[in-house]
Amino acid sequence: MQLVQKQQFKLSSRLYQSINILRIPLLELREKITEELERNPALELIEDPSIASLDEIRRKKDTIENDNFESTSVSDTPFISRSGNEAADEHQQFIEGVLARPESLQDHLLWQLRLQPIDDQIRHIGELLIQNLNKDGFHQEPVKLLFKHGENTVQIRKAMKLIQSFDPVGTCVADYQESLRVQVGLIHNAPAGMLDALAYLEPLERGKFAEVAKKLRRTENDLKEIFEQLKELSPFPGRQFANDSVRYVLPDVRVTKRDDEWVIVVNNEEIPVLGIDPFFKNLAQEQVEDKEARDFARESIREAREFIEFIHKRGQTLRKIAIALVHFQTAFFERGPKYLQPLVLNEIADELGLDESTISRAVRDKYLQTEWGIFELRYFFTNAISTVGADKSHYSRIGVKEILKEIIESEQRHFSDQELVGMLAMRGIHIARRTIAKYRRELDLGSSYTR
Repeated sequence: MQLVQKQQFKLSSRLYQSINILRIPLLELREKITEELERNPALELIEDPSIASLDEIRRKKDTIENDNFESTSVSDTPFISRSGNEAADEHQQFIEGVLARPESLQDHLLWQLRLQPIDDQIRHIGELLIQNLNKDGFHQEPVKLLFKHGENTVQIRKAMKLIQSFDPVGTCVADYQESLRVQVGLIHNAPAGMLDALAYLEPLERGKFAEVAKKLRRTENDLKEIFEQLKELSPFPGRQFANDSVRYVLPDVRVTKRDDEWVIVVNNEEIPVLGIDPFFKNLAQEQVEDKEARDFARESIREAREFIEFIHKRGQTLRKIAIALVHFQTAFFERGPKYLQPLVLNEIADELGLDESTISRAVRDKYLQTEWGIFELRYFFTNAISTVGADKSHYSRIGVKEILKEIIESEQRHFSDQELVGMLAMRGIHIARRTIAKYRRELDLGSSYTR
């Protein structure tokens, strides 16, 4: 016998559900609500705006103040209430803004790479590695064939290790076995013998725990626990993004300017209005003989109230993030994408007093409608570009690409990359010629000769 002291972090079911509701996009939230209505009899559907009849819609437009959209401005002004006609118009704009833009594995990994505080060389290596991944998250071509220009082996390994830690964990590897080893290596306080057990997956799957335990000098119970944890890992982590079907999304938030004030509108029109079933309320309050039925009613009501609270908090968090984005990216909202400023997650987190992981979950797969188009919330987070020379500019990577695109599209003659370097320098943007060439390729703009 021995006494062991250890720290362990476990998610409660309440916290897990709160995180899950914050993470999922609008259309998936509707599916989640439908599932919860079927599961919890104490949860009642009061109103579903998406299936309202035409008569109800006309009646609301004429008589009901809008209650389905939350709105506020960035300043400390009161909420702006709108008539049913205005609400209907805004809802129509949301509907017209429906997008169909599935996210690829490369898009997801490149977004995370851009937010890393690393030098340009490692970032360039990381981009090549990510573009070389197949749908499973594995290398398509051998890594050594990608780098023939004297890239440092240490830098390549550093970039690979960084990408392997991104979500989903375990990409940028040769095969599923290496992916599983990487995933096990990133598990905090992984059980002893977990890495060794990977060599015996086939006999473990057939239930030969005694045979493997003897080889690894472990108990059968230890191996069973290890095997249960191994089953939670994904041998092909990239496949969750390998979906060729069209995925429709709706803007979760809309930002407009009205009377010199920024107005943030959270799209609650697509979310059904929920409440507590009166029968269960009465059953929970009455002193009935069937104690089991009363306890069931109380527990169901508690879960229903928590679910409604989590949906409300989701809307509040999105609104806070949108307000903070307007504060940090005012130039973008006023003048367009080329004025997008460098911004990272922890700046928003510090501003709102939230954890960085909360911001990361909240912006994933969420969309914001602006006067310049519809953008994924993650679009607004980008690092500052690394510049050459004494003057350090404060332009974002996306902003510089937009400026470069504007120059090339309006050119009277075809400028060389070196000339473009000089033109950007006149605007206070000091970047190397090779960076210009890379941005051109990303924008699908040819060289001066091909243009």
